[in-house]
Amino acid sequence: MGMTMTQKILAAHAGLDKVEAGQLIEADLDLVLGNDITSPVAIREMEKMKVDGVFDRDKIALVPDHFVPNKDIKSAEHCKCVREFAYRNKITNYFEVGEMGIEHALLPEKGLTVAGDVIIGADSHTCTYGALGAFSTGVGSTDMAAGMATGKAWFKVPAAIRFNLIGKPAEWVSGKDVILHIIGMIGVDGALYKSMEFAGEGVKNLTMDDRFTIANMAIEAGGKNGIFPVDDTAIAYMKEHSDKPYTIYEADEDAVYDEEYTIDLGKLRPTIAFPHLPENTKTIDEIKEDIRIDQVVIGSCTNGRIDDMRIAAKVLKGRHVAKGMRCIVIPATQAIYLQAMEEGLLKTFVEAGAVVSTPTCGPCLGGYMGILAQGERCVSTTNRNFVGRMGHVESEIYLASPAVAAASAVAGRISCPCRLK
Repeated sequence: MGMTMTQKILAAHAGLDKVEAGQLIEADLDLVLGNDITSPVAIREMEKMKVDGVFDRDKIALVPDHFVPNKDIKSAEHCKCVREFAYRNKITNYFEVGEMGIEHALLPEKGLTVAGDVIIGADSHTCTYGALGAFSTGVGSTDMAAGMATGKAWFKVPAAIRFNLIGKPAEWVSGKDVILHIIGMIGVDGALYKSMEFAGEGVKNLTMDDRFTIANMAIEAGGKNGIFPVDDTAIAYMKEHSDKPYTIYEADEDAVYDEEYTIDLGKLRPTIAFPHLPENTKTIDEIKEDIRIDQVVIGSCTNGRIDDMRIAAKVLKGRHVAKGMRCIVIPATQAIYLQAMEEGLLKTFVEAGAVVSTPTCGPCLGGYMGILAQGERCVSTTNRNFVGRMGHVESEIYLASPAVAAASAVAGRISCPCRLK
């Protein structure tokens, strides 16, 4: 009986020839990640351990990104705690305001995540790096503390689901539509503690930004991780961004999967997740009612990359957001912000009546830069639409791609580019 990609990576990092689903292992870590919300808890837990420093100052990344630039005194205190810990331990990969970005866009951009790595992060969307063929998963702050101290973590080896992708996405269909379709199909617990492994000839028709988006939202289906094969596109990305050595793992032909699904990318349509779960999906063609909205957010660790900025700008070029509409655009990193500026995308956003923010998670978790009032509706390119996620418990969040979000900002209601004049 063969192993999946994830099982091979975990076996190698546990020093074992073979692992099986359900097996408990201790694995070496290539990177431990924390942000301004989760790191202070981990730092306090580390202090209780009375350990002498961190296991490797080059293999820890601290990225204040949720409430920065600091929105209030409490967030400032959290960032101060992280900052002082980073300086005290000489953490190489600490990113201050001005050089930081949203963590899950920043780390691949900085070359800190590559194929074959085992990565834990005290943030549920750490599964993003599976786009590059790494095993990455979110953990609690206590596990982050143990990881920083020892360079190891315990895992239960996950079983797997294989998603065989075929075909090529149509215009205005992106990675966000792919993962929303999948979550709508299997549900928010459809991959509970399982590895979501993507394969098939259709993978080559997905950009790296598409793959990051899909892997990012594996957790929204309950997945332990999401992972893609390492093809020429992934190798080219790593060579551009990283000097780290990488290792390519491939699933065995006789690897065991709990389920297998085939998805024809060419048949997918722009997809929207209605309140209050990511599984509550409808295609644009299935929406018959007139759903007026108050706000649009384009950004986050899911959809704040340069492809997302370009798609949104393409829709907004020569158009204007609807009267009374708030359209907030958040490039995910400083480099993406600068590239968007150089390409004239920021000018397009401002001329269209949108506002552009510094990189921040901000509105995604109801932090700041776009809190919703009672009864307000928002189309957002973020990853969660739980009750109260972006503000008042009686507000509503509709998850969508940048193309749908931008078109909805122009229309003042849920729409897509194909319906704009």
